[in-house]
Amino acid sequence: MPSIRPGPEREPDAVPPLPRREAPDGLWDRYGRRATDMRLSLTDRCSLRCTYCMPAKGLEWMAKQAVMTAEEIIRTVRLGVRELGIRELRLTGGEPLVRADLFDVISGIRANHPHLPIAMTTNGVGLQTRAAPLKAAGLTRINISLDSLHEETFKRLTRRPFLTQVLAGVDAARDAGLGPVKLNAVLMRGINDAEAPELLRWSLQQGHELRFIEQMPLDADHGWSRWDMITAAEIRELLSTEYVLTTDPGHRDGAPAERFQVRRRDSSRGGITGPALGTVGIIASVTEPFCGDCRRTRITADGKIMSCLFSRQEIDFVSLMRQGATDRELAERWQDAMWAKPRAHGMDHTGLGTEDFVQPDRSMSAIGG
Repeated sequence: MPSIRPGPEREPDAVPPLPRREAPDGLWDRYGRRATDMRLSLTDRCSLRCTYCMPAKGLEWMAKQAVMTAEEIIRTVRLGVRELGIRELRLTGGEPLVRADLFDVISGIRANHPHLPIAMTTNGVGLQTRAAPLKAAGLTRINISLDSLHEETFKRLTRRPFLTQVLAGVDAARDAGLGPVKLNAVLMRGINDAEAPELLRWSLQQGHELRFIEQMPLDADHGWSRWDMITAAEIRELLSTEYVLTTDPGHRDGAPAERFQVRRRDSSRGGITGPALGTVGIIASVTEPFCGDCRRTRITADGKIMSCLFSRQEIDFVSLMRQGATDRELAERWQDAMWAKPRAHGMDHTGLGTEDFVQPDRSMSAIGG
């Protein structure tokens, strides 16, 4: 099957007649979508070396002076919430827990915004001793990456022997009141795909919400291929050996995961046994994209605005801030960046890629998930 490889820059979409300055206040794009969900990366550094994200030897990290300071992050969030209509914040990486001033960042944001939902995505390494302080600092909820419950498989995927630490971090997050804890799993063909029912069974037993995520073409090695990716349809088929999934009646409301109610399968009783055991989510960014209802705006750890996870266009935000820009000037830069958001990420619904799609130069760890 074909791979998606780096290539020349795409021509931008044709701009509709409406000038950006006539658009309503907020982070609107040319296709009528308004970004209210902010994904802000705190660092590109990570304590794992997941095969679907970065090479075994790691990457060349950003220079310390290039990374946004705690004060710059707090100001950016304040601007987004008070001036541009941001209603949810997710802190990402890299791995946020490697940032020394993480508690200062979260407590500073919380002091300005007492009611803002603040989530964080983490690999869970080191979370065991930090979950309670993070909750006390103002963190609302947490997503933890967990691709396997088996030490050897976990080590093969992450290149680190830290499964016990991650599981302890999951327990600590639940005990600290950061639940329901959401778990993110990427299935890799021939490595952990057969574990899908087991991961779901364990998550339901523990009271956690599992999200399966299609592997995306955001690896630093640019080795992604359609054959290697386990599709959403395949994930549903893998789970069907033990469970029956029915679409959750709750409104998706721009969320990346399609949620399903989970019931146990029993062929001797007509296929389904008893009430729903819980829910499972599937994020099918490649084969079942949800671009038409995307409400996310992204800021990288070095202060670049990205209107789309797969965008090759970055708008320098932090340099303008460091040059003394006013809040109004920064807001207009941010609005301009989001106005240029593409209609879609450029892959067709089969996930094979099209001539229009060009893989970003940055990997997931450098963009922020």
